[in-house]
Amino acid sequence: MPELPEVEALADFLREHAMGAVVGRVDIAALSVLKTFDPSITALPGRDVTGAARFGKHLGVDCDGLWLITHLSRAGWMRWQDNPSSTPPKPGKGPLALRVHFFTPEGLTPAFDLTEAGTKKSLAVWVVTDPSEVPGIASLGPDAMVVTEPEFAEVLAGTSARIKNALVDQALLAGIGNAYSDEILHTAKLSPFANSSRLTAEQITTLYGALRSVLTDAIARSVGQDAARLKGEKRSGMRVHARTGLPCPVCGDVVREVSFAERSFQYCATCQTGGKPLADRRMSRLLK
Repeated sequence: MPELPEVEALADFLREHAMGAVVGRVDIAALSVLKTFDPSITALPGRDVTGAARFGKHLGVDCDGLWLITHLSRAGWMRWQDNPSSTPPKPGKGPLALRVHFFTPEGLTPAFDLTEAGTKKSLAVWVVTDPSEVPGIASLGPDAMVVTEPEFAEVLAGTSARIKNALVDQALLAGIGNAYSDEILHTAKLSPFANSSRLTAEQITTLYGALRSVLTDAIARSVGQDAARLKGEKRSGMRVHARTGLPCPVCGDVVREVSFAERSFQYCATCQTGGKPLADRRMSRLLK
């Protein structure tokens, strides 16, 4: 799933490539992605692109006061097309969900595609006059790149959730998902199962520093990259996430995994839990 650094990079990419262009035809290949009907998506063609922004993990394109907002969900992505097909796509064929064409001042006619792999479709698109009209944006907690350390401490003190769950709860803190929470906790040398409200002041300071350093580094590596290369850039910077069975780059211990029904997270026992493996119910059942 695209998280704060990738969505920030996509917003930056759109500001560089689409600002100043005029929205052309909008092709809808999967009607189910549209979550609003008023204003209609047909109101977008002919409007100038005046900006692009990130709201947590939502990506927004400002079309002269009318916002096209998307949440790419787990398997969604944005792809830029310098020479898109002039033929409207057939609904239900392939991963394409929506295509937005542009006319640039230079006379070019690029487009961007919103695509979603797999059969479980959850990519969503809204057309609104104010981004806060999108329910997922209205309920966001403070942004992970804006929150101050005292605000961060207050957020954690207000929940008894495991720190892993607190970091990915968008109502508590906006922008962090499964991958970067793994990286932040590894950098901070904290167990994913630690209770958020019981962290010491020193641990909170360390965790806040890890949050800022991991996200700042990821943004620096992502911004300026072609949209097609962002996924690879994200994977290349990971130390524990999605590296189950590989050596930890800090201590050399094997990276371990805790699995749930639809997701998993990775950690290093030596760096984060005093050498003690965390309980993994799925693996325990398999070993019986």
